[in-house]
Amino acid sequence: MSGARPLVVGVAELHRQPGTQRDVECAAVLPGLRVAGSAVPDDATVAAEVVLESLADGTITATGTVRAPWAGECRRCLGPVGGELATTVREVFEAHPTEGETYRLEGDQVDLEPMVRDAVLLALPLAPLCRPDCPGPEPDAFPVGTGLADGAGDADADAPGSDERDPRWAALDALREPED
Repeated sequence: MSGARPLVVGVAELHRQPGTQRDVECAAVLPGLRVAGSAVPDDATVAAEVVLESLADGTITATGTVRAPWAGECRRCLGPVGGELATTVREVFEAHPTEGETYRLEGDQVDLEPMVRDAVLLALPLAPLCRPDCPGPEPDAFPVGTGLADGAGDADADAPGSDERDPRWAALDALREPED
């Protein structure tokens, strides 16, 4: 394994004896793993535990698990949410990979990083929830000064006879015809 590239694994001994297996545990910090509603923190460690196996045709298979912590924002209440994802991988590495189906085998080395990145990105939740029955934002929980707790978001605040009028409507009020 290379110190500069911790997800690059030497497989020369596997090529010499088709059908042999090797357990590999490796980890690396992989910044930039994010989808719409969640992300792996840029300084977090992503770990892979795989079994590499050589096949008679010169390909290498990788079977195992990829784990990473993730954080995001609940799609309903916008509160923080996170956890650890664990996803199963079963991939093939070959000298001449098929785009989107297999990964590149470069001589006697397998670079697990593209496989690990793909596995994490596919496992990250697109629209996470803090809990399955999250009811969404609590109207009384908005801090004073945001406009919502002060009544600016209430339908009654703009009702006829109300002394309070949302100042954001001022431009439209100027266009309104005077009432007779």
